[in-house]
Amino acid sequence: MIARARGRSIWRGAACTLAGAALWGVSGTCMQLLTTAGALPAALVTLLRTAIGGLILVTFLFVCKRDQLRAVLRCGRDILPLGVFTVALYANQLCYAETVRLTNAGTATVLQMLSAIAVMAFVCVVGRRPPRVREAIGLMIALVATALIATQGNLSSLSMPPDGLTWGLVTAAATAVYILVPKYSGIYERYGAVVVVGVSMLACFFLALPGYAIQGGSLGEAAGLLGSLDVVGWLVLIVGLGAVGTALAYALYLSGVSMVGPVAGSLLAAVEPVSATVVSALALGTAFSGCDIIGMVLMCVMVFLIG
Repeated sequence: MIARARGRSIWRGAACTLAGAALWGVSGTCMQLLTTAGALPAALVTLLRTAIGGLILVTFLFVCKRDQLRAVLRCGRDILPLGVFTVALYANQLCYAETVRLTNAGTATVLQMLSAIAVMAFVCVVGRRPPRVREAIGLMIALVATALIATQGNLSSLSMPPDGLTWGLVTAAATAVYILVPKYSGIYERYGAVVVVGVSMLACFFLALPGYAIQGGSLGEAAGLLGSLDVVGWLVLIVGLGAVGTALAYALYLSGVSMVGPVAGSLLAAVEPVSATVVSALALGTAFSGCDIIGMVLMCVMVFLIG
């Protein structure tokens, strides 16, 4: 009976993780539209997505999970892990946007996927065990599938200027940190994953404010850029990026990781390029290539292995 309940929890967690990672594909498309057609700088996009996503999540918590929200706001001993989690969450969003700007979306996706290697290495070192066979095979399949979809089989398309590589590696490190910290500090167990993510996402906004200013942004510039957005641009920003690609995506993904564990969660995140490809096909009418199809099949194999 316990084993059956545990199995149901694992599959619920896998479903949440996959759904959250898939919605990141939506956020990637929205980010690309805002930074190209909308001409918004990456730091401003990060500022806006953390504000919108954080407000949505905290409003939900205030209405539906007020006791847990009050508990996390009154925490004392967990200030350090919550702080580290928040900084990693902000760094992941900012560094990914900067990596896309300096390289391209495919390169940024491949570099972010390196976080799975860091997560697996950390878990194995702490647990004093070698990687399980399924984990190792799943990691290799995930890396190959991600590279296939992101580069379309042409590795020379990976753009690697030194600053782009640096931002990409920091993205991977930040991703690994916000996956691992809750597991080893127990903050998800004490407060709930959605509560931790919601409060931290809103706190990211207060980190994004000075981050935008340091990069030369100003209130006047932001107002001017936002004023140039049309109705579609505002929908992409608020609904696509803020609500779906940030609030819902991070809440689902990290809730799922809390159930399936950091290694499986980091590998299941590899469905993001699949989602981005599907969204691009639906929204922009682009056709699936042979590399896309092979990559998607490999992703399905990887999910089966992890499951």
